[in-house]
Amino acid sequence: MARAFLFVLDSFGIGGAPDAPRYGDDGSNTLGHIAEFCAAGLGDRAGLRSGPLTLPNLSALGLVHIAKLASGTYPAGMPVPERVFGMHGAASETSHGKDTPSGHWEIAGTPVMFDWGYFPEGTEAFPADLVQAIRERAELPGILGNCHASGTEIIARLGEEHIRSGKPICYTSSDSVFQIAAHETHFGLDRLMTLCQIVRELVDPLNIGRVIARPFVGETAATFERTGNRRDFSVLPPEPTLLDRLIEVGRKVHAVGKIGDIFAHQGVTRVIKANGNMALMDATLKVMDEAEDGDLVFTNFVDFDMLFGHRRDVPGYAAALEAFDRRLPEVNRRLKPGDMVLMTADHGCDPTWRGTDHTRERVPIMAFGPGIRSRQIGIRPTYADIGETVAAHLGIAAGRHGRSFL
Repeated sequence: MARAFLFVLDSFGIGGAPDAPRYGDDGSNTLGHIAEFCAAGLGDRAGLRSGPLTLPNLSALGLVHIAKLASGTYPAGMPVPERVFGMHGAASETSHGKDTPSGHWEIAGTPVMFDWGYFPEGTEAFPADLVQAIRERAELPGILGNCHASGTEIIARLGEEHIRSGKPICYTSSDSVFQIAAHETHFGLDRLMTLCQIVRELVDPLNIGRVIARPFVGETAATFERTGNRRDFSVLPPEPTLLDRLIEVGRKVHAVGKIGDIFAHQGVTRVIKANGNMALMDATLKVMDEAEDGDLVFTNFVDFDMLFGHRRDVPGYAAALEAFDRRLPEVNRRLKPGDMVLMTADHGCDPTWRGTDHTRERVPIMAFGPGIRSRQIGIRPTYADIGETVAAHLGIAAGRHGRSFL
C-alpha cells in the first residue's frame, strides 16, 4: 500500500488565472515577479540573498516549465532544465474566493461554490451591532482597529494602546476573516481563544470563513512579535473532503502546521504544530519517518504567505523559496517504494502587487516519488484534481468534483 505527502506552499502562485480580472489581479504572478525582481538585482538583501532566483530542485521537478505553461513565459533568470522528473502541471481555481479555506478545501476535493461574507473597506469594517455584541458577550471595554489592515502593521500601530486599554485589536482583509490580535500575557492567551470562540459564534450568520487569533509578545512597537500560538477558528467544509473520506475507510491523516485549523479539525487523525517553514519541514520529515501505509501527511508551509507575501517582501520570499528548495533532497531520501509527494499552492500573494492581499493565480503541481513517471499533465481545470489524484494513489473511491491525473 502507498503513502502520500501533500505539501502546500502557501501563496506560491504562478500567474495566468483566467478569471484574475474579476478579482482585480490581472497580471499578478507571484513566482514570475519574484524571479524578475531577483534577475534585476531588486531581490538582493545584505546577509540574506543576492542574484537570480535559484531553485534547482523545484526546477528539476518542472517548476519553470509549469510557469511557462501557466502564464506564457519562463521565470526570468532561471535556467530551463533539459530533463524534468515526475509529473508536472498547473491548476486553476474554481472556488469563488481566493482565500486559504477555499484553496485548501478545493485541493482536498471540495470546491467552494458559494459566496463568502466579507467586511467592507471604509472607516469601520465591522457593523456596530456586531461590535456591541462582542463587547457585551466578552465583557470588553471596546475594540481597537475595526478596519482592513496588515497584521504586523496594525500591531505595531496599536499594540501599546492595546496593552494600556485592554482592548483587543480587531481587523480584517479582503478575505472572509475576522482577526483578533492580543498580547499573550497582558491580555492572556486563553482569554484570546475564548474571545475568538465568542466571535466565531457571532459571525456565523454573516458567513465569515475564519476567525483568527493572532497572539503577540513584546512591550513596545519596536519589539512586538507574533508568536506561533496562532489559531484559526474555521467553519466546516460544505461537504466531506478527501480527509473525511480517508478517515472513513480507516486511514490516518497527519495534519502539519495550520491544516487542522483550516479543516476545523474534521477529517484529521493527528495535529502537529510548528512555527516557521524550517520547523514545519523538520516536523514533516519526522512524520514521514512515522507514517504508515495508506497514510496522508498534509503540510502547509505558511511563511511564504504570512511573512513575505502579505508584507510585500520580495527578498524574504525569494530566500524562503531557496531555503525550502535546499531541503527537498531530505524529503526524497525518506521516500519508500509506492510513496508520492505532491506539491502545490492554495492561491497567490504576489509581493510586487498593490495592496497586501492574496492574488488570484494558477498554482503549480509537482508530483514525484519512486515509480512516478515523468510527464506533463497540462493545466487542470480545478484544484480538486489534486485531491482526487491523492485518493487514487491511496486506493480509495473517487470524489465528485475532480479527476485524477495518475
